[in-house]
Parts: sequence; C-alpha cells; structure tokens
Amino acid sequence: MDVVEQALSNWKNSLPEKIELGGLYSRNPTAHKWKAPFRSLILRETVFWRLHDLLSQSYALHQQGHGLGARILLRSGFETLATLIYLNWITDEVLQGTRIFHDFTSETSVLLLGSRNKTTKHESRNIATILKHCDKRYVGIQALYGDLCEAAHPNFEGTCFGYSSVDFDNYTTVFQNKWREMYADKHLDSMRLCMMTFEAEYNEVWPPLFDKLEKWISEHDAELEATKPTE
Repeated sequence: MDVVEQALSNWKNSLPEKIELGGLYSRNPTAHKWKAPFRSLILRETVFWRLHDLLSQSYALHQQGHGLGARILLRSGFETLATLIYLNWITDEVLQGTRIFHDFTSETSVLLLGSRNKTTKHESRNIATILKHCDKRYVGIQALYGDLCEAAHPNFEGTCFGYSSVDFDNYTTVFQNKWREMYADKHLDSMRLCMMTFEAEYNEVWPPLFDKLEKWISEHDAELEATKPTE
C-alpha cells in the first residue's frame, strides 16, 4: 500500500458522520445563534467528504491506467481544496477587521448553497476568483490548477497533444492515447500535494480560526445585533 492509498484509507475512517446543532449551541450559545459558524463547520466537513470521494476515484483510475479521467478528477479535487482555503482566508479577515461579519455570513451562504443552474437562490462563486485568493497563501496552486484544466477541455492538450503524434519524416499523424505516458509519473505527487495542503487547512488552520471566531462573535454580539441587515 503506497502513501496515497494509506492516506485515503485513513481519511475514510475519519470522515465525520454527523453534526448536532444542539452541541454547538451548548458550547457557545451566543456565537451559535448566528448562522455563519454553523455554515463554516458544515462546509468544512462536506469539503472533506467530497475531496475524499474525488481523490479515491482519481487514484483508482490512475491505478487502472486511465490517465485522463484521473487528471480531471484531481482538478476537481484542487477546486474543492480551494473552497476550504478560501473559507479560512475570509474567516481570518473577519478576525483581522478587514471583512465585515455580515459580509462573511453572506459569503458562507454562497459557498455552501451557491449554484449555477438556479437550483438555489445564490449564484456560486467563480472558482478562478477563489483560486486567486488561494494563490496568495500557496503560491503556484493557481498555475497547477491551470495545467490540470488543459486536460479537462478539448483544446490543444485535451485533443491533439493527448491523442496524436506527428511522424515528421513520413508526414504522418499517428493516433494513440498518451495521457498515461505524459502524466503517470507525476500524478501521485500532485495527489500528495493536494492531500497535504488539505490536511494542513483542515487540521491546523480551521480549528483555531473557528475557536477565535466564536470568541470574536461573543465579544461583538451587541454590535452585530445593531448592524444586522434586515431580512
């Protein structure tokens, strides 16, 4: 069992089964009368579930030699990771006083409930915009995501480069599936990078931010009540 397979197995055993709102309210009734902390917690755990699902399938396809599908799923994995990085980013902005809490509340609604097909009333954020913020914390993540996007679209790499080679001596174009040849040796390294970054954001960044957010809300509750937008 390699490092990625072992990590995915460990993740599977760590996936949370449920969150009880009553427990959160008992922990800090002032903070948890506001919706944003609950949304943050739900988003954190759904990101965990989704990322495990995507990377498990990406790993399986990689092991089976299906390079294109493995790469496209890894791209979706980095999008999912970016959502948690961005959530942590905007939480810290509230604590630093550079983002209004009520704006943060609206943003958590969009991150958790946003859609593009009008199934919800919130329009989802453009992932490219989110990744720009993530690149400030993890320089290079935007470029890595851009490389993965080339596999997902029927452009030069997604079609011509991925499935053909030119024999210049014989003026012939030869068709073949080149995805495993091009990326198999790099795929697991990229998966490890995605997983390590997620674990840092999930285990090391989010928990202390959440604790500080609860405390911050409790200390600013009267101000938040006075400035609460009307429904």
